[in-house]
Amino acid sequence: MADPVISSPPATPPQRSGMRPHLHAAQERWRRLPLAARIILWIVFAIFLIWLILFVTKGRFLKSPFQRIVSSSLQRDVRVNGDFQLYFAPIRIKFLADGFSISNPKWASQPYLFRADRIDARISPFSLIFGDKRRITQLLLQKGAADLEWSRDGKTNTWTMGDPNKKGEPLEMPVVQRALIAGTTLRYRDPRLFLSADLAFDTVRAQNTQFAHDIRFRGNGTMRDIPFTVRGGLLAPNETITGGRNQLVAEAVSGGTRVNVAGTLPGATVLEGSDLKVVATGPNMSLLFDFLGAALPDTRRYRFTSDLTKAGEEWRFTRLKGRFGDSDLAGKMTVSQLGGRLLIKADLATDTLDMIDVGPFIGYDPVQLDAKGSAAVVKTVAGRPRLLPDAPLRIEAIRRFDAIVNYKVRTVRGRNIPLSNIGVALKLDKSLMTLSPLTFDMAGGFVSSDISINARGAPVKTTYDIRLSPTPMGKLLGSWGVEEAGTSGTIKARVLLTGLGDSVHESLASSNGRIAIILPAGSMWARNVQLSEIDIGTFAQKMFEDKLKEPVQINCGLLAFSVRGGVAAADPILIDTRKNVMVGRGGFSFRNESLDLAFRADSKKFSLFAGQSPVGIGGYFAKPSIAAISPELLGRAGAGLGLSLVGTPLAGLLAFVDVGDAKGAACGPVLAGAQATAQRTTKGEPRDDVGQGTTAKSESGKTDRNERKSQRKKFLGIF
Repeated sequence: MADPVISSPPATPPQRSGMRPHLHAAQERWRRLPLAARIILWIVFAIFLIWLILFVTKGRFLKSPFQRIVSSSLQRDVRVNGDFQLYFAPIRIKFLADGFSISNPKWASQPYLFRADRIDARISPFSLIFGDKRRITQLLLQKGAADLEWSRDGKTNTWTMGDPNKKGEPLEMPVVQRALIAGTTLRYRDPRLFLSADLAFDTVRAQNTQFAHDIRFRGNGTMRDIPFTVRGGLLAPNETITGGRNQLVAEAVSGGTRVNVAGTLPGATVLEGSDLKVVATGPNMSLLFDFLGAALPDTRRYRFTSDLTKAGEEWRFTRLKGRFGDSDLAGKMTVSQLGGRLLIKADLATDTLDMIDVGPFIGYDPVQLDAKGSAAVVKTVAGRPRLLPDAPLRIEAIRRFDAIVNYKVRTVRGRNIPLSNIGVALKLDKSLMTLSPLTFDMAGGFVSSDISINARGAPVKTTYDIRLSPTPMGKLLGSWGVEEAGTSGTIKARVLLTGLGDSVHESLASSNGRIAIILPAGSMWARNVQLSEIDIGTFAQKMFEDKLKEPVQINCGLLAFSVRGGVAAADPILIDTRKNVMVGRGGFSFRNESLDLAFRADSKKFSLFAGQSPVGIGGYFAKPSIAAISPELLGRAGAGLGLSLVGTPLAGLLAFVDVGDAKGAACGPVLAGAQATAQRTTKGEPRDDVGQGTTAKSESGKTDRNERKSQRKKFLGIF
């Protein structure tokens, strides 16, 4: 039997030492990875390869594609005439361009939106993908020039890229954390605001350890043809200060108006979340608000400080405090743009308001008030003193903005000014200004008002509705320097007028409406009543009996005027007391501010010696006069003299005897503020002693016939 043949196993090829076993194992591990993981690793490898290529080449080969793609995207001609670099270094994007330029649209007055000899920037790559703000961590800018301009119609601007007919958008600056700037200029033009500004920027190296450099800027410009200058510096922190904030110092000057700003910014171009302090001084706050495109009433010299920050579309002025004239002011204010329209909101308060400082608010010249004090409220026009202010409302200015303002005053400082606790809610909505409510305390009473100034059309229409609640006459007279002892009556009133014109004087000089002052039952100091009557007998009797302060009982009283075309006619003047009835005639004029009134008291009881003649009030608002000697009194004196000559001296007294036949007034129509035709005697009969007086004289010095007719027209009561 043959021996079996045993075959030997195949010889193993000789093993090579080195990388092959490891490569084989790596391939096995790669094949075992999930497909998704292998794709991710390939992407990471590709990104690394791209990064490496860009890092080695500095991305210079991207110059032509960059110009082509960016020009197409912006629809502007974008050029780099020198060196170009675009790569990751190592994580931040490095962008360098020499001779860089972006063209302007054809309508602009300058050919380039932006030019620079060199831009060298480090850009956060994530800010290009996420968020709406481009973040530049470092910026070197040499000999840059930016031109920012709005079109004349205000629809487009030079910095809104893309479609040339696209509506202009607000300027959005990239976030720049640190910057080095050399020889850079900025030009800004806005025809709608009549604003032009030219600024120059440079970086100055600092010598201290906290700040690396100081970006200085300076420039000038005009706004609404008013020149101004501006200068300042931005102290940017160096790299050794983690999270350091930029320190801003700036000053703007226009004539006597000066604004200083100092504080910190999160970044060189970041206003959001800024922490700034503002100091503003000047001769008139209205000049300051002109730069905002807002109209403010004139003020006396002012100085204010405030904290300032930007939150979204709002500029917020908080912890505002300071003085204007001799008055203080504190509160807060925000300025924003809503729908392209300026909106000012403010909550303000004054602890002590000097009465002279109120003058400029209603149209008096603040310069004259500073020079002459209260005497400046009176000026001479056509040889007559004038008190009502005639400064015109700045109609075009108030049409450019809206406002919501709440203002409170604790006390008012002034001679014989019994006002306190003033509160006003002002709203300006597309040229309609309302002061509603406007309230204040007056001598124990309360005044509430609603005033509207409608400038939406021409001419301006103003409505006054002023209401005085029952107020103690004693306190009111006492605040004006009159002894109040023995006076316990009250007074209430209402003024309801509508006029046309752009000043206080014009609106009142053309006004129509009604004025009424009501005196409910009460008592008044006897001396005042008797002197007004010129009842010499009764006055002398009380004087010798030591009863000068005996109260005179008032049953009811009404001083009412119907106003037509700025001329007020008595409708009626009627005061009923326990012993007499006082009636009045005449009126006054808002046109030339003249007074033409006559008051007469008729006794209900017999008086041996009574003048029974009117006491006249004439002159002007600013310079009234009292005429105690009337033609009627002279007539009685003449008659008495004649009787003395033809009879006995005692016969001359007959001309001054008052038989006491005055008819008492029914107080219902009086307390209702009714017109003269509705007044009645206590027996219910129509009164024939009111409603027949003349009105104030017109500008020509003659009584207006139409005004006399209008006096007799029926007007609705307003109480």
